[in-house]
Amino acid sequence: MQLIRTISDLRTALKAERSRGKSIGFVPTMGYLHIGHLTLVKNSQQHCDVSVVSIFVNPTQFAPNEDLAQYPRDLPRDLKLLEEQGCDYVFAPDVNEMYPDGSGKTSTYVDAGELSSILMGALRPHHFRGVATVVSKLFNIVQPDKAFFGEKDYQQLAVIKRMVADLNQPVDVVGVTTVREPDGLACSSRNSLLSAQDRAAAVVLPQAMQLAQTLVDQGERSVAALRHAVVDKLQQEPRGEIEAVDIRDAETLAETAEQLTAPAVLLLTVRFGKTRLIDQHVLRFLN
Repeated sequence: MQLIRTISDLRTALKAERSRGKSIGFVPTMGYLHIGHLTLVKNSQQHCDVSVVSIFVNPTQFAPNEDLAQYPRDLPRDLKLLEEQGCDYVFAPDVNEMYPDGSGKTSTYVDAGELSSILMGALRPHHFRGVATVVSKLFNIVQPDKAFFGEKDYQQLAVIKRMVADLNQPVDVVGVTTVREPDGLACSSRNSLLSAQDRAAAVVLPQAMQLAQTLVDQGERSVAALRHAVVDKLQQEPRGEIEAVDIRDAETLAETAEQLTAPAVLLLTVRFGKTRLIDQHVLRFLN
């Protein structure tokens, strides 16, 4: 495994790989890796000859009042995990490498339009603009054949797919099923920021999603009824502060009709203390 710090060095290394006919798989991360990230790497290894993981905490997707400074970081730990996984290249640039003026900002941004402004985009204005911008920069640097993203960040995945389609970027964006802890909580770097009490309480998220799926399995199709049941379940956990409960079209994230007629995605945003957790579940019909 090679650790590379500069854009020029990475381009040189990957140019040599491509000259040998190797396909490139890419997993962009912000580090503090967990089994979910390693599952993305495993998918890359299964589908591509060479796997690249980036580790970069991107400042342009954080608002001034958000937790950029507190975001967990442990590069030596991450490198050990990736080496054990058999990763080929790790690209870990500093802020000055990605944003040369040192400000962590850029004059040019990628904006995915309405898809970036709804749901989480309404709670975090400009967040997805920062995500799309840095992912586009990374795609330009790595030039991967395939890029792998977790489905837990459902809206982010939709934004990246829209960006790639709209900008004709030659990348196959692959969504990978959410990896969960034994109690059902989605793996996330932010889980490490939870207190022991909040970590125990956070299991209400997968429980609420399972409740919604059970109701759908029993024939419930009313969006209002499903949302009410989910909110009621979440409110049973006093440590959680509900920020959003949305049921949207699974393909477009458009608002659904009053009655479900096709698979829809349930999107949850709940804050525990200072830590915001998100999760998703696609509500599918048995018949």
